[in-house]
Amino acid sequence: MASRILLARHGQTEWSLFGKHTGRSDIPLLDEGRLGAKLLGERLHRAPMDGLPGLEIRTSPLARARETCEIAGFGDRATPWDALTEWDFGVYEGMTSDEIRAERPDWLIWRDGVPGGESRAEVSARADAVIEWVRSEERDVLVFAHNYILRTIGARWFGLDIDFAAHGRLNPTSLSVLGWSSYGEPTIETWNDCGHLSA
Repeated sequence: MASRILLARHGQTEWSLFGKHTGRSDIPLLDEGRLGAKLLGERLHRAPMDGLPGLEIRTSPLARARETCEIAGFGDRATPWDALTEWDFGVYEGMTSDEIRAERPDWLIWRDGVPGGESRAEVSARADAVIEWVRSEERDVLVFAHNYILRTIGARWFGLDIDFAAHGRLNPTSLSVLGWSSYGEPTIETWNDCGHLSA
């Protein structure tokens, strides 16, 4: 069986609620985010996933991802990994897209990057490292991470340039699955699935 990767975005924080770019700032989960993590965990522990026995699990070392992982019930099985850390937004850290576009009206992070932070190439290389790890063995894996790095992984799963990630919104505490078609082509099994949040 070819490897699949399950992508879990961390729960809601004050900055994600207001659309602030949250890279390396360690912003804690809101109560809403903790509830979302609990509901995600309940989903992953019910049939047909049944707690995902045997899966290798990794998490961003940032607190909002680690806490989501722990509340979901996987903290004791997860290994922190710097490759899953969010994009370093440089001087745009803590700013909303509207605030940035007030200075740069045509700005798009996926095309233009950020001053003083990580380059597009650096983020893409980290995503490639995650995909190489996933495909190194035939088994499924689960990662807890962040909006922009997970969307980058989604684009790179298909070998596409990082700017394709502009088309793949991810809500807090969403679950996505990338896998393979019956023809051996990389595919999206599910994307930005938040059904557990309405449970």
